[in-house]
Amino acid sequence: MGEAGGHHSNPLMIQSKTLAPSTGAPALDFGSAWDYAAAPERVQVKIAARYGHFIGGKFVPPAEGKHFPTVNPATEETLSEIALGSAADVDRAVAAAKAALPRWSRLPARERAKYMFRIARRIQERARELAVLETRDGGKPIKESRDIDIPEAAQHFFYHAGWADKLQYAFPGRNARPVGVCGQIIPWNFPLLMAAWKLAPALACGNTAVLKPAETTPLTALRLAEILAEIDLPPGVVNIVTGAGETGAALVAHPGVRKIAFTGSTEVGKKIAASIAGSGKRVTLELGGKSPNIIFEDASLDQAIEGIIQGIYYNQGHVCCAGSRLFVQESVLDEVLVKLDIRLRSLRVGDPLDKNTDVGAINSADQLQKIRRYLDVGRAEGADLHESNGSPLPERGYWCRPCYFTGVQPAHTIARDEIFGPVLAVMSFRTPEEAITRANNTPYGLAAGVWTDKGSKIFEVAKRLKAGVVWCNTYNQFDPASPFGGFKESGFGREGGLHGLRAYLELS
Repeated sequence: MGEAGGHHSNPLMIQSKTLAPSTGAPALDFGSAWDYAAAPERVQVKIAARYGHFIGGKFVPPAEGKHFPTVNPATEETLSEIALGSAADVDRAVAAAKAALPRWSRLPARERAKYMFRIARRIQERARELAVLETRDGGKPIKESRDIDIPEAAQHFFYHAGWADKLQYAFPGRNARPVGVCGQIIPWNFPLLMAAWKLAPALACGNTAVLKPAETTPLTALRLAEILAEIDLPPGVVNIVTGAGETGAALVAHPGVRKIAFTGSTEVGKKIAASIAGSGKRVTLELGGKSPNIIFEDASLDQAIEGIIQGIYYNQGHVCCAGSRLFVQESVLDEVLVKLDIRLRSLRVGDPLDKNTDVGAINSADQLQKIRRYLDVGRAEGADLHESNGSPLPERGYWCRPCYFTGVQPAHTIARDEIFGPVLAVMSFRTPEEAITRANNTPYGLAAGVWTDKGSKIFEVAKRLKAGVVWCNTYNQFDPASPFGGFKESGFGREGGLHGLRAYLELS
């Protein structure tokens, strides 16, 4: 059995753990808990020593000959050298997309759909490989990549392929035409899924695209480029240019791009909105969040706790819609904290390629430093920090124990700012009105969760929450047929579903 300091000969060992909940309640013995033997993912994935851009259907070297490393956050090893895109590279990619646009947009819709079905099936066929690559490059647990990211990416191509020849039914009485060349900038938290999220509707509507993946997680986008070549997607329909912020800025500013889709921070989103103002370019922005989870006293508390764990810890808090603010009705606060404390301490932090791991590595050294700054600020402002206290963390890599704060006030920085890490701010409320008011007291409005066994209360609270997505007695459930997006500083526009098609079409 895997444990710090060595391995046991027995495949399983039962340990009795006695925990003293952080709430000050008496020590609680919850009996025997299973500890697990190591279960490493054994699929071997080949990674090239160096990658160029994918432009015009083939890999090409960067115009300025510059590369940067992409690092495994769990080990700090360099995985590959990635092309650093310049304005010249972006110009080549946009020119390739523009050249491919007339043929692709005139292609019968059913033929476009066939290409998209092939992409989806190839993602499924190479799912194990893509999941390992995603985990090694991004640090998330393999079970997250394997069970969520890769299947959802395939689903988005399948779903939007179905729309390709049905646009006249999506917008009856209107003539639907593609917008043109789409510039698409994706984040590091869901690299392949976000690529599918943006490419699939663009291709279904007859557009061509230039995709810029995040500089810390480019490998699955480049592996997707290999898939596009495998299925003989016409050259130039999808182009992938890797790089940092300057590369993305060049893509946004390029006059040949007619539509920008961006997922990332609110700060960058504001700059994009300002830079394209008056240009006539379409834009959809999916930005930051400080999403509330509201637990009422009549909720199924065990179910709610699992939703909290799924919404903030399994993904290391690396989702814009992470439920990072927890509001609990005062009458059940102590019970919720006891259950949360026990559940938190049961989470396994460590090797992301181990199938038993619940919480993997933080994506980068910079992100880990940012999280640690927020932990220091939270303590300095008077909140109480409670961390899981499992086995020692690995010596190398970027790691943060799952944790939560109590004694949090609405004015505290940790209650207002998006931390983007496995950090939860717990607050209480007395009445539904207070819960709604406090949940809406944020400049963000991306998502929210409501936990109660009363159906009428769910609908009343949900309709008054200022959030683009409200999950009821669940959290972080996604479907390509369901539109996703936020209000206020969480962005505008929708991605997914029928609503997500609109931004990729000119209607007359």
